Amino acid sequence: MSAGLIFRQLFESKSSTYSYLLACEVTKQAVLIDPVIETVDRDAGIVKQLGLVLKFAINTHVHADHVTGSGKLKSLIPGCQSVIAEASQAKANVRVKHGDKIDFGKLQLETRSTPGHTDGCLTYVLHSHRMAFTGDALLIRGCGRTDFQQGSPERLYESVHSQIFSLPDNYQLYPAHDYTGQTVTTVAEEKKFNSRLTKTKSEFVDIMNNLNLPYPKQIDAALPANMVCGLQD
Repeated sequence: MSAGLIFRQLFESKSSTYSYLLACEVTKQAVLIDPVIETVDRDAGIVKQLGLVLKFAINTHVHADHVTGSGKLKSLIPGCQSVIAEASQAKANVRVKHGDKIDFGKLQLETRSTPGHTDGCLTYVLHSHRMAFTGDALLIRGCGRTDFQQGSPERLYESVHSQIFSLPDNYQLYPAHDYTGQTVTTVAEEKKFNSRLTKTKSEFVDIMNNLNLPYPKQIDAALPANMVCGLQD
């Protein structure tokens, strides 16, 4: 039987980003997925209040819409290590690849490679609690854009169908962003209701190639910072 889970979903309003604090109830070891630099003090405060030991600050990918808080967290919480995909070529204490496991206390995240939004996109799966953290690969009723930063609609479609939709239908999915106030979905819901990823691959590619979205507001500052753990000289 797996250990109990301490779980908090945290929100950063400027970029509509969700960060996720997960901790083992037994050992108090914790991870924080997709921290944002503007809310690091809040997040570190919650870690302290709950008596947790933050082992890892984990990034699902190199973000273009905000600066990661993983570097600043390491300065506030001694012993915390940053995690990112090896494929991202970004700096971090730990660089992971498909199939790697991340242990915190008696709990474990499985790393699944889900490129298409960026080369280094990862989905982290907590099988013991039927949860997956999908970054920008899969959003609630949508997905991340594919028109910059190594984006590929073909790869994204394949990633979601092979690595996320292959999970059991009752797994809860937690995205890196939501712009409509929704907080969680399930594999079954997205397989039925996702307006893009329920299409055929060719239809999906056509949709993604014709979104005509504006240039991300923070990308010019965020990308170089995120390549160095959110900290620049």
